[in-house]
Order: sequence, then structure tokens, then C-alpha cells
Amino acid sequence: MADDQHREQLLKIVVCGDGASGKTSLCLRFANETFDSDYHQTLGLDFFTRRIILPGEVGINLQVWDVGGQSIASSMIDKYVHGADGVIVVYDITNSASFDDVLEWVTTLKRLLKGEESIPVLALVGNKTDLDAKRQVKLEKHAAFAHEHELMSFYTSARTGDSVSSLFKQVAAQVMKIVMPKAELDKEIVPIMAEATMAQDVPRRGATRIAGQNNTTVCCIM
Repeated sequence: MADDQHREQLLKIVVCGDGASGKTSLCLRFANETFDSDYHQTLGLDFFTRRIILPGEVGINLQVWDVGGQSIASSMIDKYVHGADGVIVVYDITNSASFDDVLEWVTTLKRLLKGEESIPVLALVGNKTDLDAKRQVKLEKHAAFAHEHELMSFYTSARTGDSVSSLFKQVAAQVMKIVMPKAELDKEIVPIMAEATMAQDVPRRGATRIAGQNNTTVCCIM
């Protein structure tokens, strides 16, 4: 019985949304704590893993499935989301069209997931908050959509790392029905020490790393 209590959980988290919304950058930032400013389109599926620790010393191995933006029309999309414990829909706050397409993603996901034994946690993520000066999607619009469709709501910056780890941890905690204390969430905040400008310079940031976690990229499925 003791072995069962300490057995680590394996969770599947699917990350989807329009191309160039920063999905792969979010996954790379989470898994490897790196950022690549050069855009590389994901064709099909990228696959990442990372081990995290939730309150209560609960160990979780996250399998993160990075779904290419064109996959919404693919015959494989149902296989990508099958068995998911959580699904994260990402849009670019500086691109209103990517937010407009969120409705299609959410509608498609809910249709595909209707037959699942357990409905996964769904989350809406506005990415690229480091470019807030170029924001096209208002905060109120994001909040209203998340509320209407019963989605968890987040803002992130893959470039700076702000709230990226917190995003995945909170989704995992919601799946596991574990309460994340505010003090735990505050530890995940990355302080931005540069003022927001119209330029896309990389702000200096305070480095954060959570001890005891293994960050690896496993494979790329084309």
C-alpha cells in the first residue's frame, strides 16, 4: 500500500492553438528552460516531458504534446487529444486572429472529447505578455471567453519564462484536485527588470529553477 501511495502519476497535457502563437516556445521553456527566438513551425506533433512536484510532495511526470497549428484540420487530431488529462489552448495576445480561432479549437476539442471517460481540464493561455505594448486582445475579452467556456485562464511569456511553470503546475494540480497555495504560486513568478517597449528586445529576468526536476525533450513526430 505504501508503494502505491508514493507511486508517481503520469499525466498527458496537450498544447494546441494557431501556428506562431508560441506553443513550442512555451513547451521548450517549460521542459528545458530555454527560448529560441527563431520560429520553427511544428509539423504534426512535438513531444516533451518534465517531472514536477506538487504540494504534499506529489511527484508528477508530465507528458506534453505540442500539436501543430494546422492539425485542427488533420485526421490525427482526435488521436492527439485522446486520453489527455489536460488541454491548453494558446493564442498570441498581439494577434487578434489567433484569439478569434480559439473558438474553433475549443469547439473541436469539446466535440472530440465528449466520448472520453474522463473530461480533461481545459485552459486558455494568452502568450507573449512581454509584448504587451502591442496587445490586440483585451483582458476583458480573454476573461469573458474563459468564463463562458469554463476554461482555466492564464497569461504567459515564453520569452521571459513568466508564469510558464506555474501554468503547467496549476493545470496538473487541477487534474489531481490538489490546491496550490498562493505562496507556492508566487515562487513561480519571474520578475521582469526591463520596462516594456515597442522593441522586441529580450528583457533581463530573474532566473528560476526548481530543484529536483529533470527537463528533457524526447522526440519529434513528423
